[in-house]
Amino acid sequence: MADAGNLAGRVIAIAGVGGGLGPAVAARLAEAGAVVAGANRGEGEADAAVADLGLEPERWDGRAVDLTDEDAVAGWRDAMVGRFGRVDGVVHLVGGWRRGQPLHEEPLADWDLLHALLIRTVQLTTRAFHDQIAASEHGRFVLVSAKQAQSPSNGNAAYAAAKAAAEAWTLAYADGFGPGGATANIVVVDALLTPQMRAENPGKEFPTFTPVEHVADAIAWLCSDGAAEMNGRRLALTMP
Repeated sequence: MADAGNLAGRVIAIAGVGGGLGPAVAARLAEAGAVVAGANRGEGEADAAVADLGLEPERWDGRAVDLTDEDAVAGWRDAMVGRFGRVDGVVHLVGGWRRGQPLHEEPLADWDLLHALLIRTVQLTTRAFHDQIAASEHGRFVLVSAKQAQSPSNGNAAYAAAKAAAEAWTLAYADGFGPGGATANIVVVDALLTPQMRAENPGKEFPTFTPVEHVADAIAWLCSDGAAEMNGRRLALTMP
């Protein structure tokens, strides 16, 4: 994979920056020169996620945003445009999972929750930021998804179905961009390996897990000019 290159001056929003992947992605984008705008649901969660990164105030904006609420997402977009003048890309990291049960036993309430977290947030961010992404010379949307979307199991039916729907929405979003314009792509993982997991399990091997740093590198590359011709694609960071 080519180096992410120079993202200097580009404004990239991270939806769900407070999750296990968020700090690594924010750090990688900032390292490449981007201005990073992070959102998470709880008050102060976005700032807490990047507290150790030492990002300069002019290159960071953290906000509490209910990403399942259309008006709240539109307000986040307006705040970004008001502060930075534009938004060049959105990275969608919002996650959620419920312990798998056979699909005929899994409560439908689990589906309702996963629909809100994994599908509705993708719908709202793509719609709210569409005009900014489409107008940017470097417009990018990146979704992080899971191997289960393409290889569903009976015990994770709701999760797999929600991830598959989010992928389909993203690929349809990509189809709306013409050649040489904005792009929308998907990074696929099986499971994430975070620094906290390494610290809590010294010496343990995680053979099917993808380090968050690798995912962050892939996202930075997809946001770069090196990936300008890649649109509507899945980039798999999984074991065979």
